[in-house]
Amino acid sequence: MSEMLSQDEIDALLRGTSDNTPKPEDDVKEEHLDSMESDALGEIGNISFGNSATALSTLLQQKVEITTPIVSEVTIDALRERYPTPHVALRVGYTEGLKGENVLVLTREDAAIISDLMLGGTGENVDPESLDEIRLSAVQEAMNQMMGAAATSLSTVFSKKIDISPPLVEVFDATKNQTIIDRLELWETMVLIEFHLKVGTLIDSKIVQIAPIQFGKQLVDELMKATGEVKEPVAAQPKAEAPKPQTQQTQPVAPQPEKQKPMPEVAVSQAEFMPLQSSTSQETTPANLGLLYDVPLNVTVELGRTKKSVREVLELSQGSIIELDKLAGEPVDIYVNQQRIARGEVVVIEENFGVRVTEIIQPHERIGIV
Repeated sequence: MSEMLSQDEIDALLRGTSDNTPKPEDDVKEEHLDSMESDALGEIGNISFGNSATALSTLLQQKVEITTPIVSEVTIDALRERYPTPHVALRVGYTEGLKGENVLVLTREDAAIISDLMLGGTGENVDPESLDEIRLSAVQEAMNQMMGAAATSLSTVFSKKIDISPPLVEVFDATKNQTIIDRLELWETMVLIEFHLKVGTLIDSKIVQIAPIQFGKQLVDELMKATGEVKEPVAAQPKAEAPKPQTQQTQPVAPQPEKQKPMPEVAVSQAEFMPLQSSTSQETTPANLGLLYDVPLNVTVELGRTKKSVREVLELSQGSIIELDKLAGEPVDIYVNQQRIARGEVVVIEENFGVRVTEIIQPHERIGIV
């Protein structure tokens, strides 16, 4: 019982703990980007938004260019001054590969044009005030496709899977509180990446990506990790060979590091390869081809295709009928890894569908077929 603490002792310990807790301002350290990190973010943005332009071009049926990223830092107060009029913001979060989220900012005029093109319009003479819920959903889907393509590019650059959540869209007024930017808690300094956006002859404007400094540094760190995996083994090679100093045991230890420096130059020699011969390549072809026999391939049978606008897709409901571009009884196309190789007819095998191959497409006919 003597080891138990009284209530007064417990209260005293709690008061001592609260008095010794560091003040929040003692732990806050404002971060900034150096020139190397800014250049790295610009290159990352250039690569990722290059693929985004291709995806957006397919959706809008217009030539899209997203070029010339400019990286800078901005505070929340400066951001409010930058956007005194309402703009359209889309918040994108990362669900795999990266931690954090960022915001894309468009003018209402650009968003209205993109939504009109998504809904099957011409994009001309569009009223920015017409951004209702349906049109904002169209913009949301366009940005979803853009950022999905950007995430795919980052997956390739960082050598890891990166996925995003569907973006949240909002018409925001930066001069007011409780906007989509405030919910990101970007209180101090943010990284701002500005791109030049051109959509045919309809849009010649800017699209801005905003993220916390910590998220920008995370992208740079991932880039350094991806490139560091290749450089590390090369840096260790010059230290591996040191046979010559061991043969002279009477020499002092101090001169040995000086003799190790020129050794990599002595060891480097011109690579020599055996000449290629047509006869040997023909003999080894069957054996090499045998290595591919167990590689799995995706076989797809296409019944037909059609093209619809976003408006028509949104109007689909249970029981709707979609008309395809093939006549009844016409042969179906057989694809292997998205390459058409044959045609056939649909058959029924017990309770499953099957395809009987009726025609094999010749190799010279497959060139250019997708």
